[in-house]
Amino acid sequence: MVTVGELIERAVAAHARLGLVAEEVEDEATYLADLQAAWAARLRAVAAARGGEPADPAVVAALDAAEAQVDRIADPHRAFDWLSTLPQVVLLSLGEAP
Repeated sequence: MVTVGELIERAVAAHARLGLVAEEVEDEATYLADLQAAWAARLRAVAAARGGEPADPAVVAALDAAEAQVDRIADPHRAFDWLSTLPQVVLLSLGEAP
C-alpha cells in the first residue's frame, strides 16, 4: 500500500530534479529557489495532514506517469514551466486545492 505521504515525498523529489534542470536558466535563480521552497512547503503540509492515508491506486498510477514525464524533461525552460505544473497536478489528483 502506498500512502499519500509517500506519494508526496516522491513528488517533492521529482520537483527537486526539475529544479536541477531549470538551474541552467541563470537569471531566474532566486525565483527558482522561491518556487521550490513554496511548493515543497505546500506539498509537505498536505503530507502532514494526510500522510498516513492510503493513496488511491488511480492516483498512484497518474503520479507515476507524471513522474516519468518529469524524468524525460531535459530543456531548462520546460523544466521551469513544470515547477508550477507538477505540484498542482499532485494536489488536484489528491483532491486538494492548489
